[in-house]
Amino acid sequence: MIERIKKLNRAVVELWIGIIFTGLVFQFAGMWFAKDKSLYTIALWIGIVLALTTVVHMYRTLNRALDLGSGAQKAVTTANMVRYAVVVIVFLIVLLSGTLNPLITFLGIMSLKVAAYLQPFTHKLCNKLFHESDPVAQALPEEETE
Repeated sequence: MIERIKKLNRAVVELWIGIIFTGLVFQFAGMWFAKDKSLYTIALWIGIVLALTTVVHMYRTLNRALDLGSGAQKAVTTANMVRYAVVVIVFLIVLLSGTLNPLITFLGIMSLKVAAYLQPFTHKLCNKLFHESDPVAQALPEEETE
């Protein structure tokens, strides 16, 4: 399984780990305050799944845009609008359900932001997990002083 994960884009894997970790923290911390724990869990994990799919969509969009050349800006803008539209539609569904809390879903989506800040730590974790290390920058030779 680790070999399959190694084949994925490293930034995507690191963000996924950060999102899931953040989601678990939000899950366990919020369970103390939630009146209905099952509705809290559903709303939170809807947001987390949306954050996970957002990472994949951003990766694919940027990957395709690099090959487009002059049409890249239009493609990226269109993809961003589609992504935001999906987020708004999911929020509307959560809001219109009448039982789920859209703020908790928003908290789940914001796990992407927290994961971005955790990325240096998840990068080190992935290096240990995959038995890899970052290339060390070549030091410039020191000037000899006489």
